[in-house]
Amino acid sequence: MYRPTAFQEDNVDKLVAFMKANSFATLVSIVEGVPYASHVPLVVKVQEDVIQLIGHLAKLNPQWQAFETVESLAIFTGAHAYISPALYEKHENVPTWNYIAVHAYGIPKVITLNHSPESMDQMIDEMIDTYEADYKSHWHGLSDGYRQGMMNGIVGFEMTVTRLEGKYKLSQNRSQTDQETVSAALLQNPDPAIRAVGEEMRQNLSMDN
Repeated sequence: MYRPTAFQEDNVDKLVAFMKANSFATLVSIVEGVPYASHVPLVVKVQEDVIQLIGHLAKLNPQWQAFETVESLAIFTGAHAYISPALYEKHENVPTWNYIAVHAYGIPKVITLNHSPESMDQMIDEMIDTYEADYKSHWHGLSDGYRQGMMNGIVGFEMTVTRLEGKYKLSQNRSQTDQETVSAALLQNPDPAIRAVGEEMRQNLSMDN
């Protein structure tokens, strides 16, 4: 992604924390020569400095057929906010948008019940542990036939991240005064998503001071 120097974020711990907090991602692959995207919850794991993304798609979704051959991209985004030029010191300015985005690249490995039942069970358990741990006993209490039917209808995947890019566009290219004014204005907005951007700006400013 286009990352001007002022907006680049390469702190892996910070990026992983953002991915975990915003784990409903857009997964993009090239299927038959054209981009194909699915919107999926992902489990973000870090083991010995290796980042892995775990999830699954419906078996009828053709995107998984592109796995294991070419690179895919998982896009994680959070809150975003319109920034009015009226907030800047100087009159000659234009509107913009503040946001945070993290791009994770890798080649997904396919997991199916027929070929790797243990891996499929592990993938399901990790998804449950991440999103609703209390559901695990319910899931394992279902009949074997029902659970196998559900798992036969999906294709799991595990993607080792080979490239990670972060973009924190939080008015860092503006003066200190402009950044403080924009942050204060966003923090007063009734929309919690817009206030979240203001809070990210405030935290970023505190790190610089």
